[in-house]
Amino acid sequence: MNSKRNMLAYDRSSTGLWVALIFLVSLNLRPAIAAVGPVLAQMGTDLAWGEGVQGVLTAIPLIAFAVVSPLVTFLARRIGIDISILLALLCIAAGDFARSFGGGVGIWLGTVVFASAIAVGNVLVPVIAKRDYAGHVAMATGVYSGCITAGSATAGLLSAPLAQMWGGWRASLAFWSVPPLVVAVLWALRILHNRKIVVASAAVRNSPSAQSARSQSSRGVFARVLRRPMTWYVTAFMGLQSSAFYTMSNWMPSISASIGYDASTAGVHLFIFQGIGILSGLVIPKLMNVRGNQVCAALTASAPMLIAGLGMLLLPHLMPVWAFVGGCAQGASLVVALALIALRGRDSAETVVLSGVAQSFGYLIASLGPLMFGVLVQAAGGHHVPLMVFTFVAFLQCVVAVIVGRPSKM
Repeated sequence: MNSKRNMLAYDRSSTGLWVALIFLVSLNLRPAIAAVGPVLAQMGTDLAWGEGVQGVLTAIPLIAFAVVSPLVTFLARRIGIDISILLALLCIAAGDFARSFGGGVGIWLGTVVFASAIAVGNVLVPVIAKRDYAGHVAMATGVYSGCITAGSATAGLLSAPLAQMWGGWRASLAFWSVPPLVVAVLWALRILHNRKIVVASAAVRNSPSAQSARSQSSRGVFARVLRRPMTWYVTAFMGLQSSAFYTMSNWMPSISASIGYDASTAGVHLFIFQGIGILSGLVIPKLMNVRGNQVCAALTASAPMLIAGLGMLLLPHLMPVWAFVGGCAQGASLVVALALIALRGRDSAETVVLSGVAQSFGYLIASLGPLMFGVLVQAAGGHHVPLMVFTFVAFLQCVVAVIVGRPSKM
């Protein structure tokens, strides 16, 4: 029991450069997923997979997010937030390696392992950022969202060139098991650093105010949040914007290849799509309180994806333009979705529950995007029909943006 208390006591703010380690963790929350898109066709050829099976593979991480997200709270209570992050980093590395060199079973099992670990980071990184940057929450949210996007963009850009350089997709994907191992070592050092102040931290955790907060979070908050319509609007927005991002992250290289671009150029298009999101994610907070609501921000973040979908349908040869326009949407939409979770929770207990619900059901919705895209490509024999469905989903996101942007009066 005492050892458990000691582990939990490590969950405290650090000082100096130790605080910034959370942004290095964020850099590792997408590369294992984003690296697949540029080499997905190679994987399909090598393994004799049709587009439908490829779509299933790309949907697994999102299904894992949906299943694991509600369970993260229990893990954090059991072993502590910081230890949970360390475990997640190690599992990302192990799962990524198993996917590449574990044979047929390893591809599926490794994907489940690293995706489940990433789900832990998805839930806990915002918690740590708010804890360690209590006076600069907006800045921290923008930076860690930008780091998530940067990690994704880098993996998308390098995946195809690494596959060409190293003779195949296995070594290319395995490369992304190295960065989380490096960050895991640094994170372990941070935990050891916090040993020095375990007693003080434990005293704070066992204070009456801390016990009261824990008690409050366990009494009826979950049911209250589920009954609120705004919970489901936020969930729908999270799900639709995630669906658009992961669909394009996995299938944009294939769309580019079908137009006539080579694999490296297709990877550049994906990098544009993911990279420009860093800038749009940092800019969109300026619109988060126009006329006292978030309609302007949510709609501004959503509309470019609709434009990109129409552009890919009508003028596909301008793919670099649509990659840029769509990228403006995906980066801004992620920041808006995370901000709405914080804004629509009436207190800290509700915010934690809302985050779990929005991420769990939201990623379940999102998993349908890349899966259905792959199934439709195989059924229709091309990208036109799935792009029509993608564009309609982007339109739905715009509709939900108007609704979710209006603060709940209940």
